[in-house]
Amino acid sequence: MIKRVILAMQLTLVLGMQAEPPLSVTDVVDPMAPEASQQVFYVAPYGSDSNPGTESQPWRTIRKAAETLTAGQTVLIRAGTYREKVTPKHSGAPARYITYAAYPGEVATIDGEGKGIPDWGGVLQIQDRSYIRVIGLRITNAGPGLNAAGIYVNRSSNIIIERNHTYNTVSSGIGVWRSANVAVLNNEVELANNDGYQENITIASTSNFVVAGNHVHHGGPGTRGGEGIDVKHSHTGKVHQNQVHNLKRVGIYIDAWDRHTYDIEVHNNLVYSITSGGFAISSEMGGLLENVTLYNNIAYNTRYGVNIGVYGSSSAPEMRRIRIVNNTFVNNGSRGWGGGILVENSGVHDVLIANNIASGNLSFQIAIDPSVPSGRVTVTHNLIHGFRGIEAGETRGQNYVEGDPQFVNPSAGDFRLRANSPALNKGNSTHLPASALTDFAGNPRVVGTAVDIGAYELFEGSKIFLPMMLQR
Repeated sequence: MIKRVILAMQLTLVLGMQAEPPLSVTDVVDPMAPEASQQVFYVAPYGSDSNPGTESQPWRTIRKAAETLTAGQTVLIRAGTYREKVTPKHSGAPARYITYAAYPGEVATIDGEGKGIPDWGGVLQIQDRSYIRVIGLRITNAGPGLNAAGIYVNRSSNIIIERNHTYNTVSSGIGVWRSANVAVLNNEVELANNDGYQENITIASTSNFVVAGNHVHHGGPGTRGGEGIDVKHSHTGKVHQNQVHNLKRVGIYIDAWDRHTYDIEVHNNLVYSITSGGFAISSEMGGLLENVTLYNNIAYNTRYGVNIGVYGSSSAPEMRRIRIVNNTFVNNGSRGWGGGILVENSGVHDVLIANNIASGNLSFQIAIDPSVPSGRVTVTHNLIHGFRGIEAGETRGQNYVEGDPQFVNPSAGDFRLRANSPALNKGNSTHLPASALTDFAGNPRVVGTAVDIGAYELFEGSKIFLPMMLQR
């Protein structure tokens, strides 16, 4: 029998997962088997909404499924283009999600062209609902509203958005607002913010979230919005193993905006070929931001690797306990300026910059703006390659290593370390976050006498592999 994908795991397991490289929380079961508890319906272009929705007599529209499905039910959508807006009418329940999924091996497209998707709406719109899962659909042409998204989630909880592909959305490909317990996993977001507000993937005013394994690329012109992944005025979440490239604005952005934003981990992400910066941390309207950790990330060919910056109307927003540890920032800088790691905000407290590689960046490798009070930023055990002495506040920090990091093949984006790298065993293990059990490739983080500097740990005696994200 054909195996169909349905939910068989609680979202709490998603939010707690640490194992890498696997990202999906999918459990594959066969709903046609006698022991399967979920009732499965079908939609196909050759169906009719007067049908019972069986595989042999499917419905014609996804809208019919959205009006019909209740807790514990699944709809499998056959290949075709469905020109409609979809708004689920009912919620699921714990362990009884409502699932909207493409039929295995087929491309099912929901096309919003001509459907007048307004501001704060979506081609697929989940609003005031819970326990809903969306799997493997193609969502296209959201507009004309300047905040019109492909998939829009608002005031909802226990939502999983997985393995979908959004294309040509005026605003976000995937936008999540005022929600809780949300997982955005393994989606492709292409040509988002064309040319509206918000970001390619937006997580806003949301708690307990994970954004993992997504491929975000080739966004719109960036006139009004267009950051790759933006977590703003939210708390308690993880952003990891995403690939973000070919955008006009920052790749991954953490922004407190005007409210308390805290407990966010950003790790094992690859960001490159960005007109603006790779990673940014700020508070545009002065909200307190604290407990943000970046580790095992790579940024290259952007304007800067990471900036703890000042954007918006707040001149020195308060930020506390920021950790920038074991990242690799290479060949960043454009339009005559840029670099590796920059701290511009004088409102920071307790910032740690440790075990990072900053190599070949244009204007500086690591720089702390002179306005930042002494003692608020600790810079230690980093590898510096190409100290410039141009940018005010450029520093090597304490216990630094200087020299060519000896990457395997940097021109091909392979920043693994060779056996003669000066980064080997020169980091400080006490600075590692408790959750940093592996490196960028999923190998053990501490091998040898001490942790290596940078996103990779040299893993001798075993095959060193490139992450799947580099093979896409």
